[in-house]
Amino acid sequence: MKARTAVAALCAVAGLSVGCGATARHKVLTFFFDGVPPLKVAGPAVPAAAPAPVAAVAQVRYREHGPYAAKLCNACHDSGATNALIVPRDQLCQRCHTLGLGKKYVHGPLASGGCLVCHDPHSSQYRALLVSASDSFCLRCHERSSLSKSAAHSGGEADCTRCHEAHMSDKRYLLR
Repeated sequence: MKARTAVAALCAVAGLSVGCGATARHKVLTFFFDGVPPLKVAGPAVPAAAPAPVAAVAQVRYREHGPYAAKLCNACHDSGATNALIVPRDQLCQRCHTLGLGKKYVHGPLASGGCLVCHDPHSSQYRALLVSASDSFCLRCHERSSLSKSAAHSGGEADCTRCHEAHMSDKRYLLR
């Protein structure tokens, strides 16, 4: 209850005169704190008297990371007021997840402990807690223009994991 009162006060200080609804609270929290999970927005509200839509809009389904879903925040965060991570970011995921870097080629973010470059530690609407849709996910870091030099990348499709492993491989370019 104290947290909600504090956020309401922050809303007032921030000048959010539109009210302090869920969206406004989320904006304030993300401004002041790192690691705030994304706002879970339900599908569009349909009045009871409205006719059924021709094609039903799929409601966004969020997947939650186990410790986050179980409200075990102290598995990753210091239980003190700082909410700091219990270990440096590059060591956090390996406390529970073991991928065994036993392959010849390891994806850069994984090798450096940068799991959070690709994965959200709390929840995501995408598979494997990815931070964005997988159809163009790799193009967040890898430029399409440099990839199109290869004949294998000549198509407009960006389903990279059809041919490439996301984490590691014994084959060059993380090929399957």
